[in-house]
Amino acid sequence: MKFDRSKALMVRAAKVVPGGISSNVRANWFPHPMFYERGRGARVWDVDGNEFVDYVLARGPLLLGHSPKRVLDAVHKQIDTGLMYAGQCELAVQVAERICELVPCAEMVRFSNSGSEAVHAAWRLARAATGRRKIIRFEGHYHGWYDSQIWNTAPPLAAAGPREAPLPVPATKGQVASDAENMVVLPWNDLDLLRQTLESQGSEIAGLITEPIMCNQGGLMPRPGYLEGMRELCTKYGVVLIFDEVITGFRVALGGAQARFGVTPDLATFAKGMGGGFPVSALAGKREFMQLIGPGGVLHAGTYNSNPPCMAAALAALETLSADDGAALKGMAQRGRRLREGIRHRVPGVVIRGVDEIFHLSFGSDPDAGDYRDQLTRDTEKYRRFVLGLQEHGVRVVPDGIWFLTTALTDEDVDDTLAAVEKAAGAL
Repeated sequence: MKFDRSKALMVRAAKVVPGGISSNVRANWFPHPMFYERGRGARVWDVDGNEFVDYVLARGPLLLGHSPKRVLDAVHKQIDTGLMYAGQCELAVQVAERICELVPCAEMVRFSNSGSEAVHAAWRLARAATGRRKIIRFEGHYHGWYDSQIWNTAPPLAAAGPREAPLPVPATKGQVASDAENMVVLPWNDLDLLRQTLESQGSEIAGLITEPIMCNQGGLMPRPGYLEGMRELCTKYGVVLIFDEVITGFRVALGGAQARFGVTPDLATFAKGMGGGFPVSALAGKREFMQLIGPGGVLHAGTYNSNPPCMAAALAALETLSADDGAALKGMAQRGRRLREGIRHRVPGVVIRGVDEIFHLSFGSDPDAGDYRDQLTRDTEKYRRFVLGLQEHGVRVVPDGIWFLTTALTDEDVDDTLAAVEKAAGAL
């Protein structure tokens, strides 16, 4: 494949945009950050005319695929009516009602525009509800890019200290060290260590936040009883349990991972899949906590919150996902299962973790990895070569190993992907 126009645009962009990109996570693409022109269904075309079956899917928001007609029709209709009013619209009530119907913990909902904002609001609410300061978070989990949030997402072990007591590690220059004073970092999937921590520090802990599936680093699953034990401990010590469902929400089940695993948090954050490709997020939770926002004295604001076009998109997306008892998600899971098994049979030594709706590929890592450090043994160079091979044969994936699926994926898309997988594996 040729990427000449994409490369020329990258050179041009670098003159006026730092790094030539608008989000740092786009920097690690091969052979350079790419430019795209259009997308439809499960496929995307770059500016050089190359066509790809797409498993990046905007890193999750395109759960319904590129340019989903029902979502676009709803947004077009709303745009013709109005954009924003600095007031409320009925669409926001309808979306909130639908989320409360689908999500176990959702008794009330507030909207914002990104996952980072929703997490920020959840932490503030947990602190207000408990009168405590500290938040427990886990190594390898990503909860947004704000200064107080982006700690220990992918820390080098030389800086992270011992596994049993990880040191707070900032992800970027410019962070303030004092933010770490309100944070307790733990390894994931270790219930005994969590119990010991809450026994000694429970009276200081406002909230505990976790990805219910560790999607961003390795596709790690919770060990049997871990989330259930986490729920029991948080209840015992009066800690607000927060599920970060920005990725898993409406993807691994209509009610998110909490519905799939049968563990109900106090609060949960959503984004990505709920908007059909439009920027929208939500903080949902139990009434006793959520009602502290607004009249209860907890500030949550934003000019673009619950703007009508994004609410129209979210309502259309949720209606599409919930139609026919979630038939779209069930079909996606079936094709995801066939894809995972097909890859496993065609690629010697590949490790696949996660679920059928979203999974992670690697080489050389522990198939039974339980926390961030367990999966660091993976051979990133071999996977890089595999990604390059897939790209050469018309399949686009995230270089870090995560594969997002879409309900628009067809059997033909899976067939084409597996043919590319076989060719890429043969060249390793």
